[in-house]
Amino acid sequence: MTTQVPYRPIPVDQSDVRYAHGPDSVVQPGVPAGETVEFHWTDSTTYPGTTRKFWAHVPASYDPAEPAALMVFQDGRLYLDPDGEVRGGIVLDNLIHRGDIPVMIGLFVDPGVYDDVADAQRRKNRNVEYDAFDDRYVGFLLSEIIPQVMERYSVTEDPDRWGICGGSSGGNCAFTAAWLRPDRFRRVIGFLSSFVQMPQGNPYPDLIPKTARKPLRIFLQAGHRDLGWNKPEWNWLANNLRVAAALAEAGYDFRLVLGDGGHSPNHGGVLLPDALRWLWRA
Repeated sequence: MTTQVPYRPIPVDQSDVRYAHGPDSVVQPGVPAGETVEFHWTDSTTYPGTTRKFWAHVPASYDPAEPAALMVFQDGRLYLDPDGEVRGGIVLDNLIHRGDIPVMIGLFVDPGVYDDVADAQRRKNRNVEYDAFDDRYVGFLLSEIIPQVMERYSVTEDPDRWGICGGSSGGNCAFTAAWLRPDRFRRVIGFLSSFVQMPQGNPYPDLIPKTARKPLRIFLQAGHRDLGWNKPEWNWLANNLRVAAALAEAGYDFRLVLGDGGHSPNHGGVLLPDALRWLWRA
């Protein structure tokens, strides 16, 4: 089957590009809104001293008798904000209502902060959690956060129905979570992933070809004018392209969408409905 794509002129000047949201990112008449439940976590053993909020977005069609799929989003507040660029809850409501994706609970998790630290930058634990190349963060999700949701809601144990999404450092975090724990997460979305910020450098271009293919389905988005786009080092664009090339050569089920603009959640947010449809296709 051939898909006809409408003609769209590309911008000549890429310095300030903004993508318009589609109808799946806007509240639609007749689509029932899901319920968003807020949690506050102050007792972490993985990241002692941190506090954070997280939210479970439960679709209107959720039925406790039918275990739901699970989709985890990093930077939860940003990705859930109905007036923001991503609008995760609205997108899930629209796609689930139409049957484009299975009934799933969206879990939106904020990074930890140290409330007793005065310095604004040192308060944030985001880069420690998201940029590390180890299983500490995914273990945190599996042992501390997800169990609280599963106590309250019926969620499938099938790893083929668990996904994880993030942007910037949250994007490489999502990739690492699935890479290290494909027994739990097998569907991945990474928007403008900050592979370049990983403490020992980006391991994936070398690691992917040397490792037996994992049962992952991966959607990546990169930007022509992402950070350091024309620099020999600390180049966000180049590192995303290298990861995509390694996935292609290793035969992964993956998709790369390359857009214009800089390090902004706009393009990834606009793509989220299509990314979810592609990720959860049969």
